[in-house]
Amino acid sequence: MLSVALLCRCSQPLRVAPSRLLVNGAQTRVIARELITPARHSNGITSRGLKIRELVKSNGIIARFCASAPKPKPPKVVGYWLLGCSGMVFTAVVLGGVTRLTESGLSMVTWKLLGEKLPRSEEEWHHEFEKYKQFPEFKYKNQNMTLSEFKWIWWMEYAHRTWGRAIGAAVFLPAAGFWLRGYFDTGMKVRVAAYCALVAAQGLMGWYMVKSGLEDRFQGPSDVPRVSQYRLAAHLSLAFVLYSGLLAGALRVLRPFPTVATFQRIRELKGITAFAHTVKAMAFFTAVSGAFVAGLDAGLVYNSFPKMGDRWIPEDILAFTPTLRNFTENPTTVQFDHRVLGTTTLAVATALWLMSRGKPLSPMARRVAHGVGAMAWLQVGLGLLTLLHYVPTPLAAAHQSGSLMLLSLAIWLTHEIKLLKYIPK
Repeated sequence: MLSVALLCRCSQPLRVAPSRLLVNGAQTRVIARELITPARHSNGITSRGLKIRELVKSNGIIARFCASAPKPKPPKVVGYWLLGCSGMVFTAVVLGGVTRLTESGLSMVTWKLLGEKLPRSEEEWHHEFEKYKQFPEFKYKNQNMTLSEFKWIWWMEYAHRTWGRAIGAAVFLPAAGFWLRGYFDTGMKVRVAAYCALVAAQGLMGWYMVKSGLEDRFQGPSDVPRVSQYRLAAHLSLAFVLYSGLLAGALRVLRPFPTVATFQRIRELKGITAFAHTVKAMAFFTAVSGAFVAGLDAGLVYNSFPKMGDRWIPEDILAFTPTLRNFTENPTTVQFDHRVLGTTTLAVATALWLMSRGKPLSPMARRVAHGVGAMAWLQVGLGLLTLLHYVPTPLAAAHQSGSLMLLSLAIWLTHEIKLLKYIPK
């Protein structure tokens, strides 16, 4: 208190102003207490003391000094909340992959914001099955499906949608509570608003994707009813972006940068930083290309490696016209692109691991770098097994999960490297 008085050039210590009272019938309550400077007496004239806030406003230097104080960081509970939400999104991606692999995604032909009614009797199940029979997947592909088989694919899709709605509740409700309690700084408010927008967009894109498989655009028995590969890739991309944002936000809170520090460009870390960001980008784009593979069932076209059949480059790789259509609609080209992207990602991740061995990394960053290299090799191994065994559901689901694991480790590594560049003052 005395130091603040000296800063304000007060000759005497500060004092607390008397409490102002408001009397309303029998009730009395305190309105406020304020710090003021002592009253001055000069030539028989008494001047009242000045309030501290008036002194701060009138002195620009003091105002800037007060404004430059470090802002409070979000509490740890926010970081654990973000980490939990990212884990839920991870589970949703795996569950969505299994739903796609078991061809369950078109079993529910309606969509409601708060959830579809759960059939509770055989009559309601028959009614749900009759609705499914009106759409292309049953007409052209599943004419011999029984009610028990329909129930199984229906439950798979129901679980996926219910989990997605649970993610929405886990993001929106705590976000509102933390926001009202003042747990978010300005940067975190922007990020949380983006998370909420991504969750909403993800749900809408999910239904927009399913709707493409219910449309009457299939010409006959030889045309396989499926969702649009473009919408499937968009749906998966939104999930990856949301997951990456939640994980990065959690790391910022749970492993924060020093409040008072100097950011220095460490020359020895320049190359490894670039490789770590490249691994992130390559893992993302390889996963998106995998969505096109899944959407076109391109994993069943050439089930050999390293050659595709008897050739390194298949003859039908550019069979469609115009040429650009091949990259998103030709199963051969889509599988070839996925192979090239996966191999490139492996090469970059391996180079990152080799480069990290001679760099001044922290023990944590070094372990994560080793994890990136190991996960890249495991991911490619899972991809090869999935291809050579004609895309069995367990291997394909593990392969999709591996892409998220590789992306997670790359995000963690870039955070650890950046943490090394903040030198405490």
